Amino acid sequence: MQILHNLSANLSRKALFSSGPNPIVLAVAVLGITGLVSPAAAQFNPNSAQTGPTPVPATSYQGSVITDKPTEGTLSLTLDDAVQRGLKNNLGLLLSNTQVAGARGQRLQDLQSLLPKIDGNFKESLVQASLAAQGLNFPGFPTVIGPFGYTDIRANLNWTVLSLNSLKTYMAAKHNFQATQLSAQDARQMVILTVGNAYLRVLADQALIDSTEAQVATSKVSLDQATDNHTAGTAPKLDELRAQVDYQSLQQQLIVARNTREKDKLTLAHIIGLPLGQSFEIADKAPYGAFDQPETQQAIKQALDNRKDRQASAEITRGAEDQRKAATYDRLPTIKADVDYGLIGVNVGSSHGTVDAIGTLTIPIFKEAQFRGEAQVAQSQLDQQRYQQNDLDAQIEADVRDALLDIISSRQQVEVSHSNVELSAQVLSDAQERYKSGVSDNLAVSDAQQTVAQANSQYINSLYQHNLAKLNLARAMGMAENYKEYLGGK
Repeated sequence: MQILHNLSANLSRKALFSSGPNPIVLAVAVLGITGLVSPAAAQFNPNSAQTGPTPVPATSYQGSVITDKPTEGTLSLTLDDAVQRGLKNNLGLLLSNTQVAGARGQRLQDLQSLLPKIDGNFKESLVQASLAAQGLNFPGFPTVIGPFGYTDIRANLNWTVLSLNSLKTYMAAKHNFQATQLSAQDARQMVILTVGNAYLRVLADQALIDSTEAQVATSKVSLDQATDNHTAGTAPKLDELRAQVDYQSLQQQLIVARNTREKDKLTLAHIIGLPLGQSFEIADKAPYGAFDQPETQQAIKQALDNRKDRQASAEITRGAEDQRKAATYDRLPTIKADVDYGLIGVNVGSSHGTVDAIGTLTIPIFKEAQFRGEAQVAQSQLDQQRYQQNDLDAQIEADVRDALLDIISSRQQVEVSHSNVELSAQVLSDAQERYKSGVSDNLAVSDAQQTVAQANSQYINSLYQHNLAKLNLARAMGMAENYKEYLGGK
């Protein structure tokens, strides 16, 4: 292309011929003819099928990027603090945000196919040409020309003016970018659910420790009483041994509960990006509030309207539809413009402007196998996405119904287990009074202590399950960022 420009530039400058044949003209002509002998190879750029964002692995929400250093002292951590740290450091959300950046880059790449491309170049050439080597022998002309030099400053514009295939490919990339943004917003909901679950788990651990410590203290009183009675000869050795076994069993349970709490605190710290060596304590208490349960169909409708993952899936479906249209439009003609303008001459001061403008209309004639293959691939991807969209709607409805059922069940469990705690405490008190009065041995006390421990454990677990069910409902309805309203009773 450059050689042809050189040829046209020199032929247009009649002053160069005023003193006879000019070596520059002859050399450029030779190079131009040689260039014309080798046709340019056609290049084919297959359309890359657009795909939606790759789901972030669920295990990613259990990790984080830790940037802070441990500080001295004990950090008081509220649920709000934990959520904010999670939204800043959680690995799942960070990975989702990187996908947004990648989708933005893909969209810009596809946009470029619709925009003009302009390149510039500056060339300083030194040429020596042999006419004889090219088979050119003219009377009165030398067989070797040069060396001589010339300067070429040039700009090239390439623009695909009309390509419906490229337009629809760009629209698909745009929808996929929007889907990635919505997926990142949905990742925030997952982070809140994951952090809330981990925080509530530590609260339950702490409640179990407090309950077990109280039981240990009560058991120690019973052990001391049995020891005194045995020493006084009013109770058999068996009572003392039984009380000691109960006391040590509760001590063992306390050790296990404390270890579980520390491990769950490590899990929470890892989720929110808190340094694992940082000492912290949970500042909030396990909330319990009566929940105004929404009507099922209303909750499902709200969930379908609010869920960001459903909106993202809808955008992916639209992108797949555009990709299917792009495969069809690949059969249509395209219009391309190529413009080349520059200055060429012996030097910049004596250069002359040249321009070359070409418009190309390309009409596909026979690529039937390729066209059908592209259409079938695009249609397959569209069908898969539609099936997944339908399944997601059903899954969202199932999530809402499951959460509502869990709320009802766990609320009833809280009420029953709380009553059991009060009743078991009364049974233990009566058994202790009977043993203290010498009416019975301490077997009833031992049984009552085990009943109290079981009742407290069930109450703590039911309270945790109730709060977790409310968090799950907030996530199922796409309202996880309003978690306070759900945990405190909506």
